[in-house]
Amino acid sequence: MDIEDVKKAVAREALSFVEDDMIVGLGTGSTTAHFIRLLGKKVMEEELEIYGIPTSHQSRLLAIESGIPTVSMDEVDAIDLAVDGADEVDPELNLIKGRGAALTMEKIIEYRAGTFLVLVDESKLVERLGQKMPVPIEVIPAAWRAIAEELEVFNAEAELRMAVKKDGPVITDNGNFILDARFALIEDPLDMEMELNSIPGVVENGIFADIADVVLVGTPEGVRRLER
Repeated sequence: MDIEDVKKAVAREALSFVEDDMIVGLGTGSTTAHFIRLLGKKVMEEELEIYGIPTSHQSRLLAIESGIPTVSMDEVDAIDLAVDGADEVDPELNLIKGRGAALTMEKIIEYRAGTFLVLVDESKLVERLGQKMPVPIEVIPAAWRAIAEELEVFNAEAELRMAVKKDGPVITDNGNFILDARFALIEDPLDMEMELNSIPGVVENGIFADIADVVLVGTPEGVRRLER
């Protein structure tokens, strides 16, 4: 199996968590994109009444294309299930997310979900957060340089994320910038998450501590299930 086959297998396994009459948070990223397409097919074939809450413009457009009706946060009383990927997962199921620059809405939706289901391949498993990936931090544009300097207090090196197919920095769906911060060590993910969010000008950061309920891990041998 190549990596795309592994991602599809994980996405297919995630469908078993979906039931009729659910409100489902739709994450952002390549693995979640497979899930959204498969969910649309399931909704159509089984005539399910499912509504999706997208975490980004990307997931909203894909949901529409896949035939999944979408709603906004202020239209629902509760979110039954949220499904998303992750960039890193540690042994306690703490996460780093945000390579797709949708971390703020992802955290808003996934924090409020009855069950937060994470889809990854085994390369995303790490012994500690920050081992492979920087921590994305969404910041107010006017404050990005001051925040980058303040992150030095945390022994972090921060870079402004630049766009690939346009000139200038990446702009989030909220109109903000992304700093990618590499930390020498993240000893307490929950504490670090709260400390970063206390910096004026920080909108949200990509540490998702103590929030994932189930992680489905795709491997060439099959899908493993990790639970808190």
